Amino acid sequence: MIGLDTNVLVRFLVEDDEVQTAKAAALIEKAIDENSTLFISDVVLCETVWVLSSCYRFSRPEITTVLRKLLEADHLSFAPMSRHAHALTAYAAGKGDFADYVIREQCVVAGCSVVATFDQALLKESGYQSP
Repeated sequence: MIGLDTNVLVRFLVEDDEVQTAKAAALIEKAIDENSTLFISDVVLCETVWVLSSCYRFSRPEITTVLRKLLEADHLSFAPMSRHAHALTAYAAGKGDFADYVIREQCVVAGCSVVATFDQALLKESGYQSP
C-alpha cells in the first residue's frame, strides 16, 4: 500500500500544476487498475481541508462534498471510517475546523469523555469543555 501526502492529494483535487497533477492522477489510476489501495492519514485529511479552504477558497459545502467523495472511494483507505464520517458530519454542521472534529473523534476512541479547549465556538458543541 502507498500512502499519499497532502501535496499529492491536493494536486489531484485542484489540478493546478499540469505535471504534478498528471503524476498524482497516474498514481491513483494505477491503484484503480491494479485493484490496490492508497492510504490517506488523518493528518493528510486535515491538511487537505486547510489547504482547500485557505489557499483555494473552497467553501465548507464544497469541502464537505470533496471529503465525502474521498471517503466513499473504493481505492482509498483511511483510519477507522466511522471516525471520519462522524468528523465530517460535525464539520458540515459545525463552526470548527475539520481537524477539531477529527481530534474529538480520536479522543472518543481513546476513551476520553471530552476534549479540553479554549475555542469558544467549540465549547457550544457536545464533546468539548473549557479546561
